[in-house]
Amino acid sequence: MGARQHLVVIGNGMAGVKTLEELLALAPERYDITVFGAEPHPNYNRILLSPVLAGEMGIADIVLNGPAWYREHGIRLHLGKRVARIDRRRRFVIAEDGAEAPYDRLLLATGSKPVVLPVPGAELPGVLTYRDIADTEAMIRAAAQHRRAVVIGGGLLGLEAANGLRARGMEVTVVHLMPWLMERQLDRSAAAMLQAVLEARGVAFRLGAETTALLAGENGSVGAALLKDGEQLRADLVVMAAGIRPNVELAREAGLYCERGIVVSDTLQTFDPRIYAVGECVAHRGVAYGLVAPLYEMAKVCATHLAGFGIGRYTGSILSTRLKVTGVDLFSAGDFTGGGGTEAITLLDADAAVYRKVVLKDDRVAGAVFYGDTAGAGWLLELMRDGREVTAFRDALVFGPEAAALLVERDRP
Repeated sequence: MGARQHLVVIGNGMAGVKTLEELLALAPERYDITVFGAEPHPNYNRILLSPVLAGEMGIADIVLNGPAWYREHGIRLHLGKRVARIDRRRRFVIAEDGAEAPYDRLLLATGSKPVVLPVPGAELPGVLTYRDIADTEAMIRAAAQHRRAVVIGGGLLGLEAANGLRARGMEVTVVHLMPWLMERQLDRSAAAMLQAVLEARGVAFRLGAETTALLAGENGSVGAALLKDGEQLRADLVVMAAGIRPNVELAREAGLYCERGIVVSDTLQTFDPRIYAVGECVAHRGVAYGLVAPLYEMAKVCATHLAGFGIGRYTGSILSTRLKVTGVDLFSAGDFTGGGGTEAITLLDADAAVYRKVVLKDDRVAGAVFYGDTAGAGWLLELMRDGREVTAFRDALVFGPEAAALLVERDRP
C-alpha cells in the first residue's frame, strides 16, 4: 500500500472513537488520523456522568481512552477545539482558532445538543442543561452552595439528574409534561413503581405539568419555575433535561443533506461519499438514535468501509433499552404499550418490586418492558429479532429461557 490517507474525525465522543477502535483493529496502517474534540477532556463514557453527579465516581473513573491511547496509535488529538468549517472543495477542516487539517476521508461524530426550552428566563444564571462533564461539574458546585432544584423533564437524564442532586442534599422537584415518567421506555405500571422508589428517596414530582417561565430571584439568578397552572416552585438551580437534538449545523453549512440529522446510507456515508457520519448526529432511514447500542452498531459497520473492505450494512436497530436508572434495572423493547391485535402477559411481584410485561402479536413477541429484574431480556430481544413463533412456551415468556425450555420439554410427546 502507498502513502497513508488522511482521516479526520470531528467529535471525540463515544460513537466516533468507537469507530476508530474498530478501524484500528481492521486496518491500523491505512490512515494518519486527526481528531477534533470540542471538550477539553479525552474520550469518556457519557452514560457514567450520573454516578459522577451522585458522588459515586470521579471524572478519572469514566475516561475510556486517555491521552496515552491516542499517542500509542499516532493520533493527533486537538482537545477543546471546536471545528468552524468544512471546506469540501479543498478537503480541509478548519477549527475556530484557525488550525487546519486535510482529509481524504472525514468522519462526522458531532453528537447532539440538549434542548433548551424557549421560555422566558431560560438564559438566567443557575439554569443548566445536563449533557457533558462541564454541566455535571456545574451541578455539583450548585449543590454545594444551594438548597432547592427543579429538574424539567422526567426522562432518563432528568431522573438521573434528580437522583444525583438529591444524593448531594438538595430538595428536588421533577416537572414532566407527560402523565408518567420515561414514557418512551416504560408503561404506566412500571413508571409508577419507579416514581414510588424516587419519592421514597425524597424526590417530588409534578406530572402532566408545563413550565411556562423561569423567574429571577433577588440576586438576579434563577429563583423559581412558574408552571402553567400558576404554581411557583422555588429553585436556586434549574436543570433542563427535556430532550436532545442532533448537532447538524456544521454539516448543513458544508452543504450536506440533513433532515432531522445528517442523512446517511446503510454504509454510513453522507451524500458526499468521502464523508461518513455516526452517532446521535445521524438520521438513518428517517430515525435518529440516542442510545449507545445502535451507535456502536453504526461504528462497526462504518469502520469496515473506512478500512476499504466494502462490507457491512447498517439496516437500523430494534429500539431496546437496557439500563439502570437510579439503581433500578429496566428493560424495554419494541411495542411494549400494546394496542389493537396484541395481547399482554404480565407478572407483578409487589413485594420484590418486580414487574414484567411481554406483548404478543400473531404469537410472536412484539415488545416487552421489565422493571426491577432484567434477567432473560437478551433472550426476548432475540425472539423479537428472529420473529420466532412462541406458541409452545408463551406462558413462560415472563419467567425466562430456562422456564421456556422446561415447558417445551414437559409438553414434548
